[in-house]
Amino acid sequence: MSMFLPKLKSLFGKKNETASFVKKFILETGAGLLIEDNEGNVIYGNPDPALPSRIPVKCDEQVIGWVTGGTNASLIAEMLSLLIQKESEKKKLGSEVLTTYQELNVIFDFSEKLAQSIDPEVIAQFALEQACHSIPSDSGVVVLWDEKAEKLLVPAFSGDELFNTENLMGNAKLLLKTGLSGTSEIINNPDQLIEAGVVREDVHSLIYAALKVKHRIMGAIILVSKDPDKYTALNLKLLVTLALQSSTAIENALLYERNIREVKEREEAILKIHEVTMKFVPSAFIRSLGKEVITDIRLGDQIEKEVTVLFTDIRDFTTLSEGMSPEENFLFVSSFNGRMGPIITSHNGFINQYLGDSIMAIFPDDPKDALLAAISMQQSLQEYNHQRQGKGLPVIRIGIGMHTGPLIMGITGDEHRLDAATISDTVNTAARIEGLTKYFRTSILLSENTMSRIEGKDDYHLRYLGKVQLKGKHKALGIHECFSGYEYEFVKSRMLSLPVFKQGLQLYLEGNFAEAVNSFQSIIEVDPYDQTTMYFLEHAKKYIAQGIPANWSGALEMAGK
Repeated sequence: MSMFLPKLKSLFGKKNETASFVKKFILETGAGLLIEDNEGNVIYGNPDPALPSRIPVKCDEQVIGWVTGGTNASLIAEMLSLLIQKESEKKKLGSEVLTTYQELNVIFDFSEKLAQSIDPEVIAQFALEQACHSIPSDSGVVVLWDEKAEKLLVPAFSGDELFNTENLMGNAKLLLKTGLSGTSEIINNPDQLIEAGVVREDVHSLIYAALKVKHRIMGAIILVSKDPDKYTALNLKLLVTLALQSSTAIENALLYERNIREVKEREEAILKIHEVTMKFVPSAFIRSLGKEVITDIRLGDQIEKEVTVLFTDIRDFTTLSEGMSPEENFLFVSSFNGRMGPIITSHNGFINQYLGDSIMAIFPDDPKDALLAAISMQQSLQEYNHQRQGKGLPVIRIGIGMHTGPLIMGITGDEHRLDAATISDTVNTAARIEGLTKYFRTSILLSENTMSRIEGKDDYHLRYLGKVQLKGKHKALGIHECFSGYEYEFVKSRMLSLPVFKQGLQLYLEGNFAEAVNSFQSIIEVDPYDQTTMYFLEHAKKYIAQGIPANWSGALEMAGK
């Protein structure tokens, strides 16, 4: 019997106007009547075997009582059927209004909660829990179709283990015919899904609603029950509504997630580009211009400041490279630069240029940084040479020269091509001092300008080598050698002979070459590897044999680099 069928007795209640109307009608017609419900209970009148007719009272085609009487029995039965039908319709309408109100409350609350999350999996799980709560089920899943990977995903699961998620994800074709077809349906015979191992054998009812946005199918909400014929059209209507709301929320969450991912990827790409760009234009150079990042620089930006410029060069590189292929040559230079570059950076300098087998570096703060870097580079080279000798390769020698002075750093070029530029005579002087290492046969040379600005000079092993007259310069430049980077035994022997060297150099600069030869010769007898002393010894002997050049001042004149 329908849950909305009212009792016939309700028409005769004290508060029901119908009762008085029926009683009045019966009295006025003088009819003898007996009114009973469908269970034989007397509602009105008294039993009378003489009453000839027994007419049913119906509601929604179902008998709910009887009217027994004479000729007016059918009229009374028809009237009662009409009245009870109206009562039934009122009850149905009230129930539908209540159901609609409850659904609206569910949907409203559901919408509010959906708006509180931007995680697709959290939204899927919440949608499933809401569906299982509103439509009592034993188990449920949310499936999503990953278009990019062309596979099913199961972001949410609830209830008993009535689904085999592995078989579910592996039966995309079967799901495309049902849950992913875009339709919503009740299935009371899920044999096909049972045979595929998607659901267990004790599942007897299934209901699903498609998750779709516009015309794109995203997936489905699927609920199952162990009870047969569990779901109704009202259940399907509510599930479809929940699915539509969930679809929009999941789509927005996926878009947000994708946007966040794309933004992150763009940020990572920009950061990578920034990191790579910093390798071409050092951050220290940019900061020296008063800028934080390379995008802040503009054509014409420039600043003048006092810096120490350092040059290093591989000795006899042409001879070394003759025995190498172009690729081997490139790998050799790259390996050397890869060893020396970080040393410069670690001592607060930056590489301004890699010039093939040479390096130009700038130390913008303390000249001592440049000297410490040069010493570390020399020590690193010794380790490198030990490795090369172990492989039967020739050793490498380098020359390092540095000079301190004013320098203009700036951005030059045009609107289509910018370049970081350094313009100063300080750069040329540093390059020429590096070139002097070939003449003095030493590894590290620094100018008087650099030497005078280094605090704690006594902490380093230094020798004054006199003055040099550079081409185009009116004033000779004092030069100092640093041998702190040599191996211990060489440093020790140089320090022991330092007083004699100073005496010999003074004699040499005064033109007393005979006495100078004696001093230098005594050093070579003890330390035959002191090539710088050998240089002065050879020149003193030459001047004794050939005479002193005209206008000789003791300074070495450089015609070029």
